[in-house]
Order: sequence, then structure tokens, then C-alpha cells
Amino acid sequence: MATAQTPPARPRRVRDPELHRRVILDAAARAFAERGYNRATLRDIARRAGVTHGLVLRHFGSKEKLFLAAVPGTRSVEDLAEDSGEPLAARIAREFVRRLEDPEDTDTFVALMRSATDDEHAAAKLYIAMQQRTDETYRRLLGAHALEHRVPFMAALLVGVTFSRYVIKAGSLAEMSVERFTEDLTVSIDALLHEHPRS
Repeated sequence: MATAQTPPARPRRVRDPELHRRVILDAAARAFAERGYNRATLRDIARRAGVTHGLVLRHFGSKEKLFLAAVPGTRSVEDLAEDSGEPLAARIAREFVRRLEDPEDTDTFVALMRSATDDEHAAAKLYIAMQQRTDETYRRLLGAHALEHRVPFMAALLVGVTFSRYVIKAGSLAEMSVERFTEDLTVSIDALLHEHPRS
């Protein structure tokens, strides 16, 4: 007499919110870079990530918030805070340039920046979010040097430089060698960080 075989147990689904978040962000970065902000959809991103549309919404709430979260972040302030013997302005410039000259980081970053240009609202939101992210990072760093009042200017400088050299790729900043660009950026940052007496 044949006995019914017990069907194999289904593998337990791993519930790891942080893993899901990383997978969704990777899928979102690819989708926005390939299709642009307007054409990319949350359902397409969910499909690429192998998760449900509802899970994407649970983690990020909206396409706009997901787009902003997918933009590579400002380098950890802990890396800049390490005293390497260089002046603070030189450290900031060197680490900033090093991150944005990295092909892997830059390709993703630039693709996301360009994908926002097909939506004026998204582009404005992205610019503001970048300024806020830069502001938060450097507020912690410069606050330790009693230079917190210079943070908004630092954020504006670095975001503007990013768009000019790495996104639009036009003008003298885009044509400079990495060495010259780093040197000139160091001078600009140093001027922001230090009070100069008015004549």
C-alpha cells in the first residue's frame, strides 16, 4: 500500500530588514540610472530586488524618498576626523575628491544626478537633500573646531563643485587635473574655514 509522501518543507524566508533595505537601494540605483526618475516605477524596483511592492513602500514610503536614499552618501566624518598631520582643509578636500574620483561611486552618483534632470521637482529635492546631508556631516566635524558657523557655506561649495565637475562636466573645474583640482579646492575650503580681518 502506497503511502503519501510528505512534501518537502519550504525553506524559511529570511527576515532581515537591513538586508532588504540594501537590496532595494541597489535595485533602485540601477532602475533610476537606466530609466530616469520619471520612468522608473516602484513595482519595477521591487521586481528587480525580488521583494514585494508593499515592502518597498514600508521601507521608504514613496519613490521620491527612495530616490534620495539611493544617492551615495557623504563620506563618514570619522575618516576626516583622523588627524593625519594635514591641515583640516587639505584633509576635507583630499577625501572629497578621492570619493568622487572613484569610478564605481562616481558612476552611480552621476547617473542618479542625471536621472533627476527629467523632473524639475525631483532635481530640486535632490539638491536640497544633498545640501542637508553634507551639512549634517560637516557640522559634526567643524563643530569640534569651533567652525560650525561655516557649515552652510561648506555644504554649498561642495554641492556646487560636485555638479560642475562630476555631473554637468563643463567649465574650468571639469577640465582641471585631479591634482590641480584638489589643490584649488583646498585653498577654497581653507578660505571658508578661517576668519580673515576686513580691511
